[in-house]
Amino acid sequence: MEIRLIRPQDRDEWLRMRNLLWDDPDDGHETETLRYFAQADETVAVFVIDRLDGRLGGFIEVGQRNYAEGCESSPVGYIEGWFIDADLRRQGYGAALVKVAEEWAKARGFREMASDALIENEISIRAHKALGYTEEERIVCFRKDLIDNH
Repeated sequence: MEIRLIRPQDRDEWLRMRNLLWDDPDDGHETETLRYFAQADETVAVFVIDRLDGRLGGFIEVGQRNYAEGCESSPVGYIEGWFIDADLRRQGYGAALVKVAEEWAKARGFREMASDALIENEISIRAHKALGYTEEERIVCFRKDLIDNH
């Protein structure tokens, strides 16, 4: 297995894993993955675990944000998505992906790296803490439609 930048031929596997991580069918994975390969953008990167048999075993999507809770610098590196297939978990692959993402951020001059997890996702929270990330705050987000759909 090796960790490398994603390639266009990896798109189907990336879509498979994105759908497992974010199970909302309206998340726009199809459009986002097409856009990633169509537009060269130095502010984002996707690294994958290559099983060396045509399949992938995990990915990390990393980018930059102007602000992240608890950070003192701007911009900061940001883990936008992080997924490992079930059969590869607890073997160090997740940590290896995070390390590659952190090196990507350092190479761009960022002093801090940030991430988030859903409040009920204890597995992700524990994984972040095990890799040296500190919890900064917990929030509950609200929304309201302003257009009457009746």
